[in-house]
Amino acid sequence: MAQHFDVIVVGGGISGAALFYELSKYTNVKKVALIEKYHALSTLNSKGTSNSQTIHSGDIETNYTYEKASKVKPNADMIVNYAKLVKAENKFMFSHQKMALAVGEEECAFMQKRYEEFKELYPYIRKFDKAEIKKIEPKVIEALGGGDRPEEIFAMGALENDCYTTVDFGKMSESLAEEAMKANPDNQIFFNEEIVNIYKKGDTFYLISANKTEFSANFVVVNAGAHSLYLAHKMGYGLDYACLPVAGSFYLTKKHLLNGKVYMVQNPKLPFAALHGDPDILCDMNTRFGPTALVLPKLERYHGLKSLPEFFTTLRLDGTTIKILLDLMKDSTIRNYILRNFLFEVPYLNKSLFVKDARKIVPSLTTDDITYAKGFGGVRPQVLNKTEKKLMLGEASIVPQNQGIIFNMTPSPGATSCMGNALRDLRMVVDYLKLEFNEELFNKELRGE
Repeated sequence: MAQHFDVIVVGGGISGAALFYELSKYTNVKKVALIEKYHALSTLNSKGTSNSQTIHSGDIETNYTYEKASKVKPNADMIVNYAKLVKAENKFMFSHQKMALAVGEEECAFMQKRYEEFKELYPYIRKFDKAEIKKIEPKVIEALGGGDRPEEIFAMGALENDCYTTVDFGKMSESLAEEAMKANPDNQIFFNEEIVNIYKKGDTFYLISANKTEFSANFVVVNAGAHSLYLAHKMGYGLDYACLPVAGSFYLTKKHLLNGKVYMVQNPKLPFAALHGDPDILCDMNTRFGPTALVLPKLERYHGLKSLPEFFTTLRLDGTTIKILLDLMKDSTIRNYILRNFLFEVPYLNKSLFVKDARKIVPSLTTDDITYAKGFGGVRPQVLNKTEKKLMLGEASIVPQNQGIIFNMTPSPGATSCMGNALRDLRMVVDYLKLEFNEELFNKELRGE
């Protein structure tokens, strides 16, 4: 006999935990289950070592347009408001200084213009000239042979305590799940349950087959990273999408080279995050550099070849997929970037090549300062839209109309957007199941209204 729930959330990362919490705290749903395939929450991409631990609010992410930043900022604010609500300051949420660094005349002109455009959206934002950067981030100025770096540089950002910047999303996932259980003791969390199939039974509910248990639910939300698309394909949904998993690796130092987060100007031709340096909250605040971007034929990292067959299933390799990939490789900037990032994974070559790029942030960096961070980094499900014949950026969702099921794929900055994405899904669940939503309490606690 299948265990029945009003709503089942598949995937115990930060996105699944956020929805589990919001449904439990702010609606009158009777029973919600959170189902996780591994032994604990957030063992994959939401784990603190798998991401940059950053609240991506859009102030120093130079690939964000003003329009995108305006949409991302309220989601980032909800992360901060939740952490304050549960008194998680300096537990899983921290404040560091941060800046977007421009190097050279062209980048500096771009950053000056960006500062003027964005300063009203982010009232705390400051601009830093070379002398000010030298005071707050001396290693950004110090040249390899001593003295100051010769280039023109400029930055926009924030000082410590201006705003919250850093979150251990793994610990936040645990907090969200704990608070969800407090809000509704009838909820349940299941570990070591890998979903094999989801079937629609009639017009009213779904049957969910896991490796050990059968479940049923009136509404299902799949927040399982790249596996969301894998499960959608099994049901015949989202066949116009394919998945290109991109892994991000990091390099660690044994020093506090940077006092805060230093991001570089994004290359507009590249769909992946620019290299940045961050104080790692799990490594005594030593500086961590990354991420690299490596296409891997697997949906999960550090689990051997277990997800290799699932990769080929979600890639859906055909003429259209090949065309999208070839179009990406035709651009010499993208092609050289992909090759260079592959070499970042090759022992002996990797450190010397990586240091050359990281010196744009810390000019005095040497190969002796860094080590390849083994076991760090995750896999981001970059989605290929086969109808539009292009690589999609940001989140992708498959929402079959009036079917009571949602599949979410959330590459970076999915963690920052988790509360906002959960609200979007919550509204669909509420409408479909005719539930009540205490929006007034939600706005007071999470939106600060």
